[in-house]
Amino acid sequence: MTNKRKSGVVFIFITILIDCIGFGIIIPIMPNLIRNLTGGDLSEASRYGGLLLVAYSVMQFISSPVLGSLSDKFGRRPILLISLFGLGVDYIFLAFAPTIIWLFAGRIFAGICGASITTASAYMADVSEPEKRAQNFGLIGAAFGLGFIIGPVIGGVFAQYGVRIPFMIAAGLSLINWLYGYFILPESLKLENRRNFDWKRANPVGALKQIRKYPALLGLLGSLLILYIAAQATQSIWSYYTIEKFNWNTAWVGYSLGFVGITVAIVQGGLIRIIIPKIGNKRSIQVGLILYVFGFIAFSFASEGWMMFAFIVPYALAGITGPAIQGIISKQIPANEQGEIQGVMTGLMSLASIFGPLLMTNLFFYFTDKNATVYFPGAPFMMAAVLTSIAIIICNRSLRKYHS
Repeated sequence: MTNKRKSGVVFIFITILIDCIGFGIIIPIMPNLIRNLTGGDLSEASRYGGLLLVAYSVMQFISSPVLGSLSDKFGRRPILLISLFGLGVDYIFLAFAPTIIWLFAGRIFAGICGASITTASAYMADVSEPEKRAQNFGLIGAAFGLGFIIGPVIGGVFAQYGVRIPFMIAAGLSLINWLYGYFILPESLKLENRRNFDWKRANPVGALKQIRKYPALLGLLGSLLILYIAAQATQSIWSYYTIEKFNWNTAWVGYSLGFVGITVAIVQGGLIRIIIPKIGNKRSIQVGLILYVFGFIAFSFASEGWMMFAFIVPYALAGITGPAIQGIISKQIPANEQGEIQGVMTGLMSLASIFGPLLMTNLFFYFTDKNATVYFPGAPFMMAAVLTSIAIIICNRSLRKYHS
């Protein structure tokens, strides 16, 4: 690998790592920041938190194909640098946000800039030799995993010195990376490989429309969508739930999310390579879904804080499910349509990140509000267990025709 290619790969790894650290940093602090800005209680804060996640996800969903197409016309370097600088400025903006409206504006802008991961992935493809491409894309997954381990821990620890301090740390990381890119990062897309911008190709729902091409896979794709929505119980309300039920401070919320990141990384990065080849995709899906149901129910009824750490282990092991489903799906698709089906699955994940937080945070609000008929903060996790049980039924019907 030439020095130019190597520096590009390193930069993209650092860029995605910092993006994920920046996103992870703010997760533990959001409940207290929202309470400070609204004057409401934790239940009300959870609803605002869900809407903030939706605002971010909607803008990322819309902006990803747009930024990707702009990078095909103007090159990867300018789009990446503008996005990095924008994220840095946005974190400073969020650090001084005086009202909840400002916080929404900041998260909307962050969603636009955070869509640069599409461009970063395209840059990685540009600078990777064909035989190294899969290996280098593995680095992107590693950056995601590391970011979501490091970010929540940094956010939780430094929030003890001020709820807005983590935003300043995230801003500093983004701006340092921008400076590094400005002086070091070469352009990866040659002029002869560029194309004109076309709004029809920059269509965020285009990939989802392709689902119609795969009627035989509708059951498995539907199961994936349900699973992605169920996973939002953990992603959307973990901070609110652990503060409400166990009176955790931001540091312990950060430690627990860091532990989630570590266990998920162990499963995704190592155990998956042992378990799936040993028991096969079909059995991995069945075992994984059962572990998800157990994990969600265990979270919902945990009575002590230490139990959350213990139950994270089976929950993380359930992570064999998604790759196993994707493995079966990919085997049914010809080589020249693999990119398209990956776009479909990414679109499903985006849909889940829009609708999932609304469902889970409103359930948490309904069952923890001071006027609640039944007090049950674990309701979102129980809903996740119900959804996963539905996915089991759909999956089992779809898997009858598969033998691997």
